[in-house]
Amino acid sequence: MLVIDTHAHIYSPDEAKYPAIEDPLRPPAGKGSLEDLKQESSENGVSAICAIQTSTFYRFDNRYILDSSKANPDWVAGVCTLNPDDPRSPSLLVRNVREYGIRGMRSIAAADKRLDHPGVRALWKTALDEGIVINILTGPQLADQVDRLLGQFPALRVVLDHCFNPKAGPDLESTVEKVLYLSRHENLHAKLTFVPTGSATGFPCADLHDACMRIARAFGAERCVWGSDYPNGLWTPKVSYAEHLKIFTEVLPFSKQEREAVLGGTPKRLWFPNL
Repeated sequence: MLVIDTHAHIYSPDEAKYPAIEDPLRPPAGKGSLEDLKQESSENGVSAICAIQTSTFYRFDNRYILDSSKANPDWVAGVCTLNPDDPRSPSLLVRNVREYGIRGMRSIAAADKRLDHPGVRALWKTALDEGIVINILTGPQLADQVDRLLGQFPALRVVLDHCFNPKAGPDLESTVEKVLYLSRHENLHAKLTFVPTGSATGFPCADLHDACMRIARAFGAERCVWGSDYPNGLWTPKVSYAEHLKIFTEVLPFSKQEREAVLGGTPKRLWFPNL
């Protein structure tokens, strides 16, 4: 079965060439380079990965993602992050796509905490023109703005990173309901990476299974993807890379066809059409 990891963060060991921001969030034991990820993913039968710009380490300095993507086009799809308040960002996105092979952009709110913002819309328009995927990173408080943007860009392929981060507890139902409401947008895809990050337990994170399957059923497997949250020592300390993958290959009640879509078919269509 084809398996593509659609959510991994990478950290260069060469901080002279790729300097970190002040007080960065570091993975434990210095593990998190592209080479580390290649070993981890290969050991688990993963054929390709989406490398998501690590804003908590590099903010808007995308050089490590750009260089990694350009050097490894067969198995790395780079997803950059650009500042929606910077008027140069749309032209930077064009350069990132055309010179470095970037295949996605992570979209964040502007400084005024709005997603429904001229700078965000300019980047979405550029992504549409360049044929790349937009990944939205936000919380349920901006669901209405996500809804408006999706209505304005029905032809743009969009992925909801972490599905608003549902967490076990009193807010779980309201968060899931907002994700389910957005599922009516046929261009929106659900990234089901929240199972270990939102669980109050370790593997197999049973307290998030129902939420995950409700979202998966609403979107359909053809609009859902899996991602590891690598490096797991930092982002899912109670669940290893292998365990996170096992939740989707064995534990959750997907059919064989659904597993093949979530783990391989859907991400292949979005980021790896030539794989």
